[in-house]
Amino acid sequence: MSSNSPDERSLVLIKPDAVRRGLVGEVLSRFERKGLRIDAMAHRTMDAALADEHYAEHVDKAFYPPLKDFMTSGPLVALVLSGDQVIDVVRGLVGATDGRKAAAGTIRGDLSLSNRENLVHASDSTDSAKREIALWFPELG
Repeated sequence: MSSNSPDERSLVLIKPDAVRRGLVGEVLSRFERKGLRIDAMAHRTMDAALADEHYAEHVDKAFYPPLKDFMTSGPLVALVLSGDQVIDVVRGLVGATDGRKAAAGTIRGDLSLSNRENLVHASDSTDSAKREIALWFPELG
């Protein structure tokens, strides 16, 4: 990446379970301590329509209805992080999807015991990040 090209961006959702458990500060601090920048942040809820858009590729899958119920169950914190290779860096910090199997030292490995209630969503590619950021923060498009 050349010095004058923009840093990559990722959407991160600090999920309702993390908000309920008072872990927002802990999760944010891990990203900040790594040197990532918070470009945007909003405390809000995900309604059913946004859930269907955000998880468009999953709406026909058996696991989606309980995921949708969980993600719309309470407030969450949406943020846009930026930095060098931010998508890979964030996914490394977050850990494996299943908190029971995630490595110690990762957010999920240290703080989650569930596959669904796993504290954090993070974009998995630059294309996903662009699509997700446009959904959650259209003003940044």
